[in-house]
Amino acid sequence: MKISLHGWRRNLSIAFASLSFVTVLDAADFAQWRGPQRDGHSPETGLLQEWPKGGPKLLWQVTNVMDGFSTPSVVGDRIYLVGSDVSEELVYALNGKDGSKVWAAKLGKVGHPEQKPSYPGARSTPTVDGKFLFALGSDGDLVCLDIANGKEVWRKHLRTDFGGNYGEWAYSESPLVDGDKLIVTPGGTNVTVIALNKKTGATVWKCAVPEGSAAGYSSVIIAEIGGVKQYVQFLASGLMGVDPGTGKLLWRYEKSGKGSPAAIITPLVSDGMIYSGAFRATTALVKPVLKDGAFTVEEIYSNSKLPVGLGGVVKVGDYFYGSGGSTAMCVEFKTGTVKWEERSIGPGSLLVAEGRIYIHAESGDVGLFEPSAEGYREKGRFTPPGVPSRANPMEKAWTYPVIANGKLYIRDKQSLWCYDVKAGK
Repeated sequence: MKISLHGWRRNLSIAFASLSFVTVLDAADFAQWRGPQRDGHSPETGLLQEWPKGGPKLLWQVTNVMDGFSTPSVVGDRIYLVGSDVSEELVYALNGKDGSKVWAAKLGKVGHPEQKPSYPGARSTPTVDGKFLFALGSDGDLVCLDIANGKEVWRKHLRTDFGGNYGEWAYSESPLVDGDKLIVTPGGTNVTVIALNKKTGATVWKCAVPEGSAAGYSSVIIAEIGGVKQYVQFLASGLMGVDPGTGKLLWRYEKSGKGSPAAIITPLVSDGMIYSGAFRATTALVKPVLKDGAFTVEEIYSNSKLPVGLGGVVKVGDYFYGSGGSTAMCVEFKTGTVKWEERSIGPGSLLVAEGRIYIHAESGDVGLFEPSAEGYREKGRFTPPGVPSRANPMEKAWTYPVIANGKLYIRDKQSLWCYDVKAGK
């Protein structure tokens, strides 16, 4: 789809655009969804390259963080996450030394608890920026909290304030901070994506998608494509690019999301190309091309048998890794050629750190493997003690692994484990 770029302005700080929202953070922090660049990579070094039998050393475990699928954010000596019971969701701050609670703040109601299949509960990852935390509840409650004490600074509601529209499994997005702006996706006809002033919650701009679109379960990322900084989001109606200064819709690609009930994975951007895909739709690698002041979208390939799993995709070198059906997969990025599939670990959520891929499998197991197109090369696997039982047999371990300050954090429903993965001890 071709959309005019009339009136757009080139950002003079394009070279630093992808770093603009993390410059205040320590390199060892993991302050938002999928790490500093939202790409499933951790900058940590000095980590174990192979685990001993039984896994790395367990430092502590807590079993009282309430329910949900929210991934922790870690900044300094604090851990932040969202938990839920049958009726409400809370934001927690935990002590990094032992997992004890520091404070808790009310977020809002559980969104669409009658969803089918039923997986209600907290699912958004908090975003920490300086002295403040931003969290989105599954019902649409968006809050800014003071990280010192959990005191509420401002609050909005995506459905009541902006006419937002979520899908069957409510909101799952993790808010994006970019400079002075906070970016979220209400969905719907009039305010599909919105930028707010992060200090006050005031509206900066609104982006409306023609014909409207329910919010998907993906999160906005920053990308530079065709020399133009933009926000890329994956909606129930497909992929889109948005001008960060004005909210103008730059381009759309519907094929990889339209018709699917579950547009989930965060898009993978590399070399000016974007990979996305959804269950019952397809997967695709596309390249938005800027010509004569407008973007058109070129499809590189489309394949319904590539990763679309809840665990997302990560790229290392020329290949990306993800989940397809009941397997972990390795795929050549530029061609879509599957290099291998592995059933022993199965599908899971992925994180890259220092030449290794960490996988929190849907079974609850945690694995470590070497990225290689030659085959699955496992470097360790263990089952965390006291993995929670599941009343719903279809429900799996869907929370992403996190690494910060030499520690690996695994969350599964009400439990949170902290492991020492630093080498040389």
